[in-house]
Amino acid sequence: MSAAAVLVWLRPVLAPISIVLLIHAWAIPELYAARGAGVLRRTDRGDHPGEPVALGLLGDLVDHSTRDLHVRTRLVLERGRLGTWLIGEAGALLVRPGGHRVHCYCVKVPERELPPSDRTAHLLLALRTDERGFATVANLAFSGSVWRLRRRLPASAREALDHAASTSRRR
Repeated sequence: MSAAAVLVWLRPVLAPISIVLLIHAWAIPELYAARGAGVLRRTDRGDHPGEPVALGLLGDLVDHSTRDLHVRTRLVLERGRLGTWLIGEAGALLVRPGGHRVHCYCVKVPERELPPSDRTAHLLLALRTDERGFATVANLAFSGSVWRLRRRLPASAREALDHAASTSRRR
């Protein structure tokens, strides 16, 4: 924004270029935020025959409030050393302490025939085993402000992100 203002101040004729700079400065982070929101995408395989068993096993790994959040959002909240994690079927979000910055990690569970809750459980166990390793190996899809990502998420994921951000603020 300051570069655009300096250009207009130096040469008012450069105002159109300044406007293009401002649009560019807004559009690029928005595109990456949309990419980051994709890590919480859901596979519509809730009708998988093994889903009830997988859901029960996932429920054994988490506490009661996390189970309730998973029922509403299909995301699992996990507190770690790096911050508060939201784990889904295809990736995880890390909300940093303070609740203002988020990192989106794309992680793939190679077995495609697994039910959605099994995929989430695999990622949860990998995260619990080595949090730093998980963050290092996973593909970073977006890093930025929570508000920018929040606008790109479906309502259920927004609820989980808000919960994770408030949890991170209390740390």
